Amino acid sequence: MKNITTKLLAALTGITLAAGCTNLDEKILDESSLGGLTDKQAADGMIAPVYAKLPDIWLHTNYFALQEISTDEGILPYRGGTDWGDNGIYIALHQHVTTSTDPNVRGTWNHVTQGISRALTAITTLADNKDANAAVYLAEARGMRAYYNMLTLDLFGLAFLKEDPKSVSKILRGAEAVEYIKSELLAIEPIVETGTGPGRISKGAVWGLLARLHLNAAVYRDRYAATFDFKKEDMDKVVEYCDKIIGSGQYALSPSYFAIFDDANHTNKELVFAVDQRADLNGHNRMAYFSLSGDQFGNPAYTSANGTDGPAITPDFYRTWVNAYAPVDPANADPRFYKQNLSIYTNPGDSCIDAAAFNLNRGILRGQQYGLLRRSGVFLKCVSGKFKLGPLVHDTRGRSDLPVNFTEQVDYTVPGSNYNTGYRVLKYEFSKTSQNGRNFGEHDIVIVRLADAYLMRAEAKLRRGDAATAALADVNAVRAARTASTPAPALTTLTLDLLFRERGFEFYWESQRRTDMIRFGKYEGTWTEKSNADKQKRIFPIPQTAIDGASNLPGYLVQNPGY
Repeated sequence: MKNITTKLLAALTGITLAAGCTNLDEKILDESSLGGLTDKQAADGMIAPVYAKLPDIWLHTNYFALQEISTDEGILPYRGGTDWGDNGIYIALHQHVTTSTDPNVRGTWNHVTQGISRALTAITTLADNKDANAAVYLAEARGMRAYYNMLTLDLFGLAFLKEDPKSVSKILRGAEAVEYIKSELLAIEPIVETGTGPGRISKGAVWGLLARLHLNAAVYRDRYAATFDFKKEDMDKVVEYCDKIIGSGQYALSPSYFAIFDDANHTNKELVFAVDQRADLNGHNRMAYFSLSGDQFGNPAYTSANGTDGPAITPDFYRTWVNAYAPVDPANADPRFYKQNLSIYTNPGDSCIDAAAFNLNRGILRGQQYGLLRRSGVFLKCVSGKFKLGPLVHDTRGRSDLPVNFTEQVDYTVPGSNYNTGYRVLKYEFSKTSQNGRNFGEHDIVIVRLADAYLMRAEAKLRRGDAATAALADVNAVRAARTASTPAPALTTLTLDLLFRERGFEFYWESQRRTDMIRFGKYEGTWTEKSNADKQKRIFPIPQTAIDGASNLPGYLVQNPGY
Protein backbone atom coordinates (compact mmCIF):
# COMPACT_ATOMS: atom_id res chain seq x y z
CA MET A 1 0.00 0.00 0.00
CA LYS A 2 3.08 2.17 0.17
CA ASN A 3 2.51 4.06 -3.07
CA ILE A 4 -1.11 5.03 -2.51
CA THR A 5 -1.35 8.68 -1.60
CA THR A 6 -3.73 10.22 0.90
CA LYS A 7 -5.37 12.22 -1.88
CA LEU A 8 -6.13 9.10 -3.85
CA LEU A 9 -7.62 7.44 -0.79
CA ALA A 10 -9.88 10.39 -0.16
CA ALA A 11 -11.08 10.34 -3.74
CA LEU A 12 -11.70 6.61 -3.83
CA THR A 13 -13.19 5.48 -0.57
CA GLY A 14 -16.48 7.36 -0.53
CA ILE A 15 -17.11 5.86 2.87
CA THR A 16 -19.86 7.21 5.11
CA LEU A 17 -19.34 6.17 8.71
CA ALA A 18 -21.81 6.76 11.50
CA ALA A 19 -20.28 6.33 14.94
CA GLY A 20 -22.13 3.72 16.92
CA CYS A 21 -24.10 2.42 13.92
CA THR A 22 -24.14 -1.36 14.07
CA ASN A 23 -25.70 -1.80 10.62
CA LEU A 24 -22.19 -1.26 9.24
CA ASP A 25 -23.54 0.63 6.25
CA GLU A 26 -21.18 1.87 3.55
CA LYS A 27 -21.63 3.87 0.38
CA ILE A 28 -20.54 1.20 -2.09
CA LEU A 29 -18.57 2.51 -5.03
CA ASP A 30 -19.69 1.78 -8.54
CA GLU A 31 -18.07 2.33 -11.92
CA SER A 32 -19.34 5.90 -12.21
CA SER A 33 -17.83 6.94 -8.89
CA LEU A 34 -14.51 5.48 -10.01
CA GLY A 35 -14.63 7.21 -13.39
CA GLY A 36 -11.28 7.79 -15.04
CA LEU A 37 -9.36 5.38 -12.79
CA THR A 38 -7.64 2.25 -13.97
CA ASP A 39 -8.55 -1.08 -12.41
CA LYS A 40 -5.20 -1.01 -10.57
CA GLN A 41 -5.86 2.44 -9.10
CA ALA A 42 -9.34 1.41 -8.07
CA ALA A 43 -8.11 -1.84 -6.49
CA ASP A 44 -5.30 -0.08 -4.60
CA GLY A 45 -7.71 2.56 -3.43
CA MET A 46 -10.19 0.03 -2.08
CA ILE A 47 -7.82 -2.10 -0.02
CA ALA A 48 -5.87 0.75 1.60
CA PRO A 49 -8.79 2.06 3.75
CA VAL A 50 -9.34 -1.45 5.12
CA TYR A 51 -5.90 -1.33 6.76
CA ALA A 52 -6.17 2.37 7.60
CA LYS A 53 -8.33 1.72 10.69
CA LEU A 54 -5.55 -0.21 12.41
CA PRO A 55 -3.63 2.87 13.67
CA ASP A 56 -6.84 4.26 15.19
CA ILE A 57 -7.63 1.00 16.96
CA TRP A 58 -4.08 0.72 18.26
CA LEU A 59 -3.94 4.29 19.52
CA HIS A 60 -2.71 4.30 23.10
CA THR A 61 -6.08 5.33 24.56
CA ASN A 62 -8.13 2.76 22.65
CA TYR A 63 -7.22 -0.91 22.36
CA PHE A 64 -4.02 -0.58 24.40
CA ALA A 65 -5.88 0.97 27.32
CA LEU A 66 -8.53 -1.75 27.33
CA GLN A 67 -5.97 -4.54 27.11
CA GLU A 68 -3.35 -3.23 29.55
CA ILE A 69 -4.83 -0.81 32.07
CA SER A 70 -7.57 -3.30 32.91
CA THR A 71 -4.91 -5.79 34.04
CA ASP A 72 -2.24 -6.38 36.64
CA GLU A 73 0.30 -4.87 34.25
CA GLY A 74 -0.77 -1.24 33.86
CA ILE A 75 -2.25 1.47 36.06
CA LEU A 76 -3.02 5.13 35.38
CA PRO A 77 -3.96 7.21 38.44
CA TYR A 78 -4.78 10.91 38.59
CA ARG A 79 -1.32 12.39 38.22
CA GLY A 80 -0.76 15.09 40.80
CA GLY A 81 -4.46 14.84 41.66
CA THR A 82 -5.64 16.34 38.37
CA ASP A 83 -3.84 15.09 35.24
CA TRP A 84 -5.29 12.03 33.50
CA GLY A 85 -8.44 12.36 35.58
CA ASP A 86 -10.68 12.00 32.52
CA ASN A 87 -13.75 11.54 34.73
CA GLY A 88 -12.20 8.46 36.31
CA ILE A 89 -12.28 6.25 33.21
CA TYR A 90 -8.77 4.85 33.72
CA ILE A 91 -9.44 4.11 37.37
CA ALA A 92 -12.66 2.38 36.35
CA LEU A 93 -10.81 0.32 33.73
CA HIS A 94 -8.30 -0.87 36.29
CA GLN A 95 -10.96 -1.67 38.89
CA HIS A 96 -13.28 -3.43 36.41
CA VAL A 97 -16.14 -0.99 36.90
CA THR A 98 -16.17 0.45 33.37
CA THR A 99 -19.55 1.66 32.09
CA SER A 100 -21.19 1.69 28.66
CA THR A 101 -20.45 5.41 28.28
CA ASP A 102 -16.66 4.99 28.62
CA PRO A 103 -15.05 6.92 25.71
CA ASN A 104 -12.17 4.45 25.30
CA VAL A 105 -14.64 1.58 24.98
CA ARG A 106 -16.75 3.61 22.56
CA GLY A 107 -13.74 4.70 20.50
CA THR A 108 -12.42 1.16 20.20
CA TRP A 109 -15.85 -0.20 19.25
CA ASN A 110 -16.37 2.50 16.61
CA HIS A 111 -12.97 2.01 14.98
CA VAL A 112 -13.24 -1.78 14.91
CA THR A 113 -16.78 -1.83 13.50
CA GLN A 114 -15.80 0.79 10.95
CA GLY A 115 -12.94 -1.52 9.96
CA ILE A 116 -15.46 -4.32 9.39
CA SER A 117 -17.55 -1.94 7.31
CA ARG A 118 -14.61 -0.84 5.19
CA ALA A 119 -13.64 -4.47 4.63
CA LEU A 120 -17.14 -5.25 3.36
CA THR A 121 -16.98 -2.27 1.00
CA ALA A 122 -13.69 -3.55 -0.40
CA ILE A 123 -14.94 -7.13 -0.70
CA THR A 124 -18.04 -6.03 -2.58
CA THR A 125 -16.20 -3.72 -4.96
CA LEU A 126 -13.12 -5.84 -5.61
CA ALA A 127 -15.25 -8.79 -6.71
CA ASP A 128 -15.75 -7.11 -10.10
CA ASN A 129 -12.29 -5.58 -10.45
CA LYS A 130 -10.14 -6.98 -13.26
CA ASP A 131 -6.73 -5.95 -11.94
CA ALA A 132 -4.23 -8.78 -11.41
CA ASN A 133 -4.03 -7.94 -7.69
CA ALA A 134 -7.79 -7.80 -7.10
CA ALA A 135 -8.19 -11.43 -6.00
CA VAL A 136 -5.40 -11.13 -3.45
CA TYR A 137 -6.73 -7.79 -2.20
CA LEU A 138 -10.19 -9.29 -1.83
CA ALA A 139 -8.73 -12.14 0.22
CA GLU A 140 -6.83 -9.64 2.37
CA ALA A 141 -10.04 -7.66 2.94
CA ARG A 142 -11.74 -10.86 4.12
CA GLY A 143 -8.76 -11.54 6.38
CA MET A 144 -8.97 -8.06 7.86
CA ARG A 145 -12.71 -8.47 8.38
CA ALA A 146 -11.95 -11.70 10.24
CA TYR A 147 -9.30 -9.94 12.35
CA TYR A 148 -11.63 -7.07 13.22
CA ASN A 149 -14.28 -9.62 14.18
CA MET A 150 -11.73 -11.39 16.38
CA LEU A 151 -11.33 -8.09 18.23
CA THR A 152 -15.07 -7.60 18.72
CA LEU A 153 -15.38 -11.22 19.87
CA ASP A 154 -12.51 -10.89 22.33
CA LEU A 155 -13.51 -7.48 23.68
CA PHE A 156 -17.30 -7.51 23.47
CA GLY A 157 -18.32 -11.14 23.05
CA LEU A 158 -19.78 -10.93 19.55
CA ALA A 159 -18.97 -10.89 15.86
CA PHE A 160 -20.80 -9.53 12.81
CA LEU A 161 -21.75 -11.56 9.75
CA LYS A 162 -22.75 -9.56 6.69
CA GLU A 163 -22.25 -10.25 2.99
CA ASP A 164 -24.95 -8.08 1.43
CA PRO A 165 -24.23 -4.37 1.99
CA LYS A 166 -27.97 -3.65 1.98
CA SER A 167 -28.77 -6.13 4.74
CA VAL A 168 -28.49 -5.91 8.51
CA SER A 169 -25.52 -7.70 10.06
CA LYS A 170 -26.22 -10.96 11.82
CA ILE A 171 -24.77 -11.00 15.33
CA LEU A 172 -22.83 -14.13 16.22
CA ARG A 173 -21.69 -15.22 19.67
CA GLY A 174 -19.89 -18.17 21.21
CA ALA A 175 -19.06 -21.19 19.07
CA GLU A 176 -20.93 -19.77 16.07
CA ALA A 177 -18.67 -16.70 16.05
CA VAL A 178 -15.53 -18.83 16.39
CA GLU A 179 -16.55 -21.03 13.47
CA TYR A 180 -17.37 -18.05 11.26
CA ILE A 181 -14.02 -16.35 11.83
CA LYS A 182 -12.18 -19.62 11.37
CA SER A 183 -13.97 -20.32 8.08
CA GLU A 184 -13.05 -16.88 6.74
CA LEU A 185 -9.37 -17.32 7.55
CA LEU A 186 -9.28 -20.83 6.11
CA ALA A 187 -10.94 -19.60 2.91
CA ILE A 188 -8.21 -17.06 2.22
CA GLU A 189 -5.20 -19.11 3.34
CA PRO A 190 -4.52 -20.51 -0.16
CA ILE A 191 -4.92 -17.08 -1.81
CA VAL A 192 -2.94 -14.58 0.26
CA GLU A 193 0.77 -14.25 -0.44
CA THR A 194 3.87 -14.95 1.60
CA GLY A 195 6.16 -12.00 0.86
CA THR A 196 3.91 -8.99 1.36
CA GLY A 197 5.57 -7.84 4.58
CA PRO A 198 4.17 -7.56 8.10
CA GLY A 199 1.79 -4.70 7.30
CA ARG A 200 -0.57 -6.86 5.24
CA ILE A 201 -2.50 -10.09 5.64
CA SER A 202 -0.09 -12.81 4.52
CA LYS A 203 -0.09 -16.56 4.98
CA GLY A 204 1.95 -16.06 8.15
CA ALA A 205 -0.61 -13.59 9.48
CA VAL A 206 -3.43 -16.03 8.73
CA TRP A 207 -1.61 -18.83 10.54
CA GLY A 208 -0.92 -16.58 13.52
CA LEU A 209 -4.54 -15.44 13.77
CA LEU A 210 -5.83 -19.01 13.43
CA ALA A 211 -3.46 -20.17 16.19
CA ARG A 212 -4.62 -17.33 18.43
CA LEU A 213 -8.28 -18.07 17.67
CA HIS A 214 -7.94 -21.77 18.52
CA LEU A 215 -5.93 -21.00 21.65
CA ASN A 216 -8.72 -18.75 22.97
CA ALA A 217 -11.64 -20.73 21.54
CA ALA A 218 -12.46 -22.27 24.93
CA VAL A 219 -12.93 -18.78 26.35
CA TYR A 220 -14.96 -17.53 23.40
CA ARG A 221 -17.31 -20.53 23.44
CA ASP A 222 -18.12 -20.29 27.16
CA ARG A 223 -17.23 -16.79 28.27
CA TYR A 224 -18.20 -17.03 31.96
CA ALA A 225 -17.10 -20.61 32.66
CA ALA A 226 -15.60 -21.42 36.04
CA THR A 227 -12.93 -23.38 34.17
CA PHE A 228 -12.33 -23.44 30.42
CA ASP A 229 -12.48 -26.59 28.31
CA PHE A 230 -9.38 -26.49 26.14
CA LYS A 231 -10.24 -29.13 23.57
CA LYS A 232 -7.43 -31.28 22.23
CA GLU A 233 -8.49 -30.61 18.64
CA ASP A 234 -8.06 -26.87 19.24
CA MET A 235 -4.64 -27.35 20.79
CA ASP A 236 -3.65 -29.57 17.88
CA LYS A 237 -4.57 -26.75 15.51
CA VAL A 238 -2.54 -24.25 17.54
CA VAL A 239 0.50 -26.50 17.19
CA GLU A 240 -0.19 -27.02 13.48
CA TYR A 241 -0.38 -23.32 12.62
CA CYS A 242 2.55 -22.37 14.82
CA ASP A 243 4.55 -25.14 13.14
CA LYS A 244 3.76 -23.52 9.79
CA ILE A 245 5.00 -20.11 10.93
CA ILE A 246 8.14 -21.45 12.56
CA GLY A 247 8.88 -23.87 9.73
CA SER A 248 8.24 -21.41 6.91
CA GLY A 249 11.75 -19.97 7.03
CA GLN A 250 10.34 -16.47 6.56
CA TYR A 251 10.73 -15.34 10.14
CA ALA A 252 13.54 -15.22 12.67
CA LEU A 253 13.75 -14.40 16.36
CA SER A 254 15.49 -11.07 16.81
CA PRO A 255 18.89 -11.26 18.57
CA SER A 256 18.13 -7.84 20.07
CA TYR A 257 14.86 -7.81 21.98
CA PHE A 258 14.27 -4.07 21.76
CA ALA A 259 15.12 -3.99 18.05
CA ILE A 260 11.69 -5.59 17.58
CA PHE A 261 10.25 -2.25 18.70
CA ASP A 262 12.73 0.14 17.09
CA ASP A 263 11.72 3.07 14.92
CA ALA A 264 12.78 1.11 11.82
CA ASN A 265 11.33 -2.26 12.79
CA HIS A 266 9.35 -2.84 9.59
CA THR A 267 12.09 -5.10 8.24
CA ASN A 268 12.67 -6.97 11.51
CA LYS A 269 12.16 -10.63 10.63
CA GLU A 270 10.42 -11.41 13.90
CA LEU A 271 7.32 -9.46 12.83
CA VAL A 272 4.59 -11.63 11.31
CA PHE A 273 1.69 -9.17 11.32
CA ALA A 274 1.81 -5.54 12.39
CA VAL A 275 0.27 -2.10 12.06
CA ASP A 276 2.35 -0.52 9.29
CA GLN A 277 3.44 2.87 10.61
CA ARG A 278 6.26 3.86 8.29
CA ALA A 279 6.71 7.56 7.56
CA ASP A 280 5.22 7.48 4.07
CA LEU A 281 2.08 5.93 5.55
CA ASN A 282 1.65 8.81 8.00
CA GLY A 283 2.47 6.79 11.09
CA HIS A 284 1.05 8.48 14.15
CA ASN A 285 1.11 6.10 17.10
CA ARG A 286 2.03 7.48 20.50
CA MET A 287 3.20 4.34 22.24
CA ALA A 288 6.63 5.76 23.07
CA TYR A 289 5.58 8.92 24.89
CA PHE A 290 2.50 7.65 26.76
CA SER A 291 4.22 6.36 29.90
CA LEU A 292 7.20 8.73 30.11
CA SER A 293 7.57 11.75 32.35
CA GLY A 294 6.69 15.18 30.99
CA ASP A 295 10.34 16.04 31.59
CA GLN A 296 11.76 13.18 29.55
CA PHE A 297 12.46 14.47 26.04
CA GLY A 298 13.03 11.77 23.46
CA ASN A 299 14.40 13.72 20.50
CA PRO A 300 16.89 16.61 20.62
CA ALA A 301 15.36 18.01 17.42
CA TYR A 302 12.09 18.85 19.17
CA THR A 303 11.79 20.74 22.44
CA SER A 304 8.15 19.64 22.77
CA ALA A 305 8.79 15.93 22.20
CA ASN A 306 8.24 14.85 25.78
CA GLY A 307 6.30 12.28 27.76
CA THR A 308 2.89 12.73 29.31
CA ASP A 309 3.18 11.07 32.75
CA GLY A 310 0.71 8.39 31.77
CA PRO A 311 0.49 4.75 32.88
CA ALA A 312 3.00 2.87 34.99
CA ILE A 313 3.43 -0.82 35.60
CA THR A 314 1.92 -2.09 38.82
CA PRO A 315 4.07 -3.17 41.77
CA ASP A 316 2.44 -6.60 41.37
CA PHE A 317 3.77 -7.03 37.83
CA TYR A 318 7.18 -5.66 38.77
CA ARG A 319 7.41 -8.18 41.61
CA THR A 320 6.97 -11.08 39.18
CA TRP A 321 10.32 -10.07 37.66
CA VAL A 322 12.00 -9.61 41.03
CA ASN A 323 10.73 -12.92 42.38
CA ALA A 324 11.77 -14.77 39.23
CA TYR A 325 15.41 -13.67 39.41
CA ALA A 326 16.12 -12.89 43.08
CA PRO A 327 18.69 -12.11 44.35
CA VAL A 328 19.86 -10.88 40.91
CA ASP A 329 18.38 -7.60 39.68
CA PRO A 330 16.11 -8.39 36.70
CA ALA A 331 17.93 -5.70 34.69
CA ASN A 332 21.05 -7.86 34.95
CA ALA A 333 19.26 -11.17 34.46
CA ASP A 334 16.93 -10.70 31.50
CA PRO A 335 17.58 -8.49 28.44
CA ARG A 336 13.84 -7.99 27.97
CA PHE A 337 13.54 -6.02 31.19
CA TYR A 338 15.83 -3.08 30.45
CA LYS A 339 18.39 -1.69 28.04
CA GLN A 340 20.68 1.19 28.99
CA ASN A 341 21.44 3.57 26.13
CA LEU A 342 22.66 6.63 28.07
CA SER A 343 25.97 6.04 29.79
CA ILE A 344 25.34 8.79 32.35
CA TYR A 345 23.35 6.27 34.39
CA THR A 346 26.47 4.32 35.23
CA ASN A 347 29.05 7.06 34.63
CA PRO A 348 27.82 10.46 35.91
CA GLY A 349 30.68 12.20 34.11
CA ASP A 350 29.20 11.37 30.69
CA SER A 351 26.98 14.44 30.73
CA CYS A 352 27.53 15.72 27.16
CA ILE A 353 26.21 13.94 24.08
CA ASP A 354 25.88 14.42 20.33
CA ALA A 355 22.32 14.60 19.05
CA ALA A 356 22.87 11.57 16.81
CA ALA A 357 24.00 9.48 19.79
CA PHE A 358 21.08 10.39 22.05
CA ASN A 359 18.64 7.57 22.72
CA LEU A 360 16.51 7.05 25.79
CA ASN A 361 16.90 3.89 27.82
CA ARG A 362 14.36 1.21 26.99
CA GLY A 363 12.20 -1.23 28.88
CA ILE A 364 11.12 -0.77 32.48
CA LEU A 365 12.51 2.52 33.83
CA ARG A 366 13.17 2.81 37.54
CA GLY A 367 14.60 5.39 39.92
CA GLN A 368 16.20 8.72 39.08
CA GLN A 369 15.97 9.53 35.38
CA TYR A 370 18.55 11.48 33.39
CA GLY A 371 18.15 13.20 30.08
CA LEU A 372 18.09 16.42 28.08
CA LEU A 373 17.79 19.49 30.29
CA ARG A 374 15.28 22.04 29.00
CA ARG A 375 15.15 25.53 30.44
CA SER A 376 12.92 28.34 29.11
CA GLY A 377 11.99 26.15 26.17
CA VAL A 378 15.58 25.49 25.06
CA PHE A 379 17.81 22.45 25.59
CA LEU A 380 21.00 23.26 27.48
CA LYS A 381 24.32 22.59 25.78
CA CYS A 382 27.84 21.93 26.94
CA VAL A 383 30.74 24.22 26.01
CA SER A 384 31.61 21.74 23.30
CA GLY A 385 28.24 22.32 21.66
CA LYS A 386 26.95 18.88 22.61
CA PHE A 387 23.66 18.50 24.44
CA LYS A 388 23.79 18.65 28.22
CA LEU A 389 22.49 15.69 30.21
CA GLY A 390 21.61 15.69 33.87
CA PRO A 391 19.21 14.47 36.55
CA LEU A 392 15.64 15.44 35.67
CA VAL A 393 13.06 17.21 37.79
CA HIS A 394 9.37 17.80 37.06
CA ASP A 395 10.00 21.27 35.67
CA THR A 396 7.23 21.10 33.05
CA ARG A 397 4.76 20.44 35.86
CA GLY A 398 5.95 23.45 37.84
CA ARG A 399 7.50 21.06 40.37
CA SER A 400 11.22 21.67 40.15
CA ASP A 401 11.35 20.39 43.73
CA LEU A 402 10.19 16.92 42.63
CA PRO A 403 12.84 14.72 40.98
CA VAL A 404 11.87 12.45 38.10
CA ASN A 405 12.63 9.54 40.36
CA PHE A 406 10.27 6.71 39.52
CA THR A 407 9.13 4.71 42.53
CA GLU A 408 7.88 1.14 42.68
CA GLN A 409 4.76 2.14 44.56
CA VAL A 410 1.87 3.57 42.57
CA ASP A 411 -1.79 3.58 43.60
CA TYR A 412 -4.80 5.88 43.97
CA THR A 413 -3.68 7.55 47.19
CA VAL A 414 -2.42 11.14 47.04
CA PRO A 415 1.27 10.18 47.49
CA GLY A 416 0.84 7.10 45.29
CA SER A 417 -0.46 9.09 42.33
CA ASN A 418 2.11 11.85 42.17
CA TYR A 419 3.98 12.56 38.94
CA ASN A 420 6.95 10.42 39.93
CA THR A 421 5.13 7.28 41.06
CA GLY A 422 5.29 3.97 39.30
CA TYR A 423 7.99 2.41 37.16
CA ARG A 424 7.47 3.47 33.55
CA VAL A 425 7.74 1.60 30.26
CA LEU A 426 9.53 2.67 27.10
CA LYS A 427 9.31 -0.41 24.90
CA TYR A 428 8.77 1.20 21.50
CA GLU A 429 11.58 3.53 20.51
CA PHE A 430 10.97 7.27 20.71
CA SER A 431 10.82 8.26 17.03
CA LYS A 432 13.97 9.67 15.45
CA THR A 433 12.51 10.28 12.02
CA SER A 434 9.01 11.69 12.36
CA GLN A 435 8.12 15.34 11.96
CA ASN A 436 6.81 15.38 15.51
CA GLY A 437 8.71 13.01 17.75
CA ARG A 438 6.10 13.14 20.49
CA ASN A 439 2.90 12.26 18.67
CA PHE A 440 4.03 10.49 15.52
CA GLY A 441 5.84 7.23 16.22
CA GLU A 442 6.88 5.43 13.06
CA HIS A 443 7.61 1.97 14.36
CA ASP A 444 5.23 -0.77 13.31
CA ILE A 445 2.99 -1.88 16.17
CA VAL A 446 3.27 -5.62 16.67
CA ILE A 447 0.12 -7.73 16.34
CA VAL A 448 1.73 -11.17 15.86
CA ARG A 449 5.42 -12.01 16.05
CA LEU A 450 7.45 -15.17 15.88
CA ALA A 451 8.04 -15.41 19.63
CA ASP A 452 4.29 -15.67 20.07
CA ALA A 453 4.20 -18.67 17.73
CA TYR A 454 6.73 -20.41 19.98
CA LEU A 455 4.90 -19.55 23.20
CA MET A 456 1.44 -20.34 21.82
CA ARG A 457 2.80 -23.70 20.69
CA ALA A 458 4.29 -24.29 24.13
CA GLU A 459 0.97 -23.51 25.80
CA ALA A 460 -0.98 -25.78 23.45
CA LYS A 461 1.45 -28.61 24.16
CA LEU A 462 0.99 -28.19 27.90
CA ARG A 463 -2.79 -27.96 27.65
CA ARG A 464 -3.11 -31.12 25.54
CA GLY A 465 -0.95 -33.08 27.95
CA ASP A 466 2.38 -33.35 26.14
CA ALA A 467 5.50 -33.89 28.20
CA ALA A 468 6.53 -30.55 29.68
CA THR A 469 9.97 -30.89 28.06
CA ALA A 470 8.46 -30.27 24.61
CA ALA A 471 6.90 -27.00 25.70
CA LEU A 472 10.01 -26.07 27.68
CA ALA A 473 12.14 -26.29 24.54
CA ASP A 474 9.94 -23.69 22.82
CA VAL A 475 10.13 -21.29 25.74
CA ASN A 476 13.89 -21.65 26.07
CA ALA A 477 14.34 -21.14 22.32
CA VAL A 478 12.86 -17.66 22.73
CA ARG A 479 14.88 -16.88 25.84
CA ALA A 480 18.12 -18.03 24.20
CA ALA A 481 17.57 -16.04 21.02
CA ARG A 482 18.31 -12.58 22.47
CA THR A 483 22.05 -12.89 21.95
CA ALA A 484 22.79 -9.18 21.38
CA SER A 485 23.29 -9.20 25.16
CA THR A 486 23.50 -12.01 27.66
CA PRO A 487 20.29 -14.02 27.18
CA ALA A 488 17.99 -14.90 30.04
CA PRO A 489 18.99 -18.21 31.62
CA ALA A 490 17.15 -21.30 30.44
CA LEU A 491 14.22 -22.49 32.52
CA THR A 492 14.54 -25.98 33.97
CA THR A 493 10.85 -26.67 34.44
CA LEU A 494 7.56 -25.41 33.04
CA THR A 495 4.00 -25.23 34.29
CA LEU A 496 1.04 -23.19 33.06
CA ASP A 497 1.69 -20.64 35.82
CA LEU A 498 5.32 -20.32 34.77
CA LEU A 499 4.27 -19.99 31.15
CA PHE A 500 1.84 -17.22 32.09
CA ARG A 501 4.72 -15.44 33.83
CA GLU A 502 6.90 -15.96 30.78
CA ARG A 503 4.27 -14.45 28.49
CA GLY A 504 4.27 -11.42 30.77
CA PHE A 505 8.03 -11.06 30.44
CA GLU A 506 7.97 -11.45 26.65
CA PHE A 507 4.83 -9.51 25.71
CA TYR A 508 4.41 -6.81 28.36
CA TRP A 509 2.95 -3.56 26.99
CA GLU A 510 1.94 -5.31 23.73
CA SER A 511 -1.83 -5.39 24.39
CA GLN A 512 -2.00 -9.12 25.12
CA ARG A 513 -2.29 -9.10 28.89
CA ARG A 514 -6.08 -8.99 29.35
CA THR A 515 -6.66 -11.84 26.90
CA ASP A 516 -3.89 -13.87 28.54
CA MET A 517 -5.18 -13.26 32.06
CA ILE A 518 -8.67 -14.44 31.14
CA ARG A 519 -7.38 -17.57 29.40
CA PHE A 520 -5.13 -18.47 32.34
CA GLY A 521 -7.88 -17.84 34.91
CA LYS A 522 -6.17 -14.81 36.46
CA TYR A 523 -8.50 -11.95 35.53
CA GLU A 524 -10.69 -12.21 38.63
CA GLY A 525 -7.64 -11.89 40.86
CA THR A 526 -6.62 -9.01 43.12
CA TRP A 527 -3.87 -6.51 42.34
CA THR A 528 -2.93 -2.94 43.18
CA GLU A 529 -6.27 -1.11 43.44
CA LYS A 530 -8.43 -3.88 41.93
CA SER A 531 -10.43 -6.52 43.85
CA ASN A 532 -13.52 -7.00 41.65
CA ALA A 533 -13.95 -10.73 40.94
CA ASP A 534 -17.03 -10.45 38.71
CA LYS A 535 -16.70 -12.91 35.78
CA GLN A 536 -19.01 -10.75 33.71
CA LYS A 537 -16.24 -8.16 33.48
CA ARG A 538 -14.25 -10.49 31.23
CA ILE A 539 -15.79 -8.57 28.36
CA PHE A 540 -16.57 -4.88 28.07
CA PRO A 541 -19.96 -3.22 27.78
CA ILE A 542 -21.34 -2.53 24.34
CA PRO A 543 -21.26 1.28 24.05
CA GLN A 544 -24.59 2.89 24.80
CA THR A 545 -24.30 4.91 21.59
CA ALA A 546 -24.24 1.65 19.60
CA ILE A 547 -27.30 0.30 21.38
CA ASP A 548 -29.11 3.59 20.86
CA GLY A 549 -28.12 3.57 17.18
CA ALA A 550 -29.77 0.17 16.76
CA SER A 551 -32.90 1.10 18.71
CA ASN A 552 -35.02 0.88 15.58
CA LEU A 553 -34.36 -2.88 15.63
CA PRO A 554 -35.76 -4.05 18.99
CA GLY A 555 -33.74 -6.85 20.54
CA TYR A 556 -31.05 -6.66 17.88
CA LEU A 557 -28.15 -5.36 19.99
CA VAL A 558 -28.46 -6.44 23.63
CA GLN A 559 -26.14 -5.17 26.36
CA ASN A 560 -23.70 -7.67 27.81
CA PRO A 561 -24.63 -9.12 31.21
CA GLY A 562 -23.49 -7.12 34.22
CA TYR A 563 -23.67 -3.69 32.55
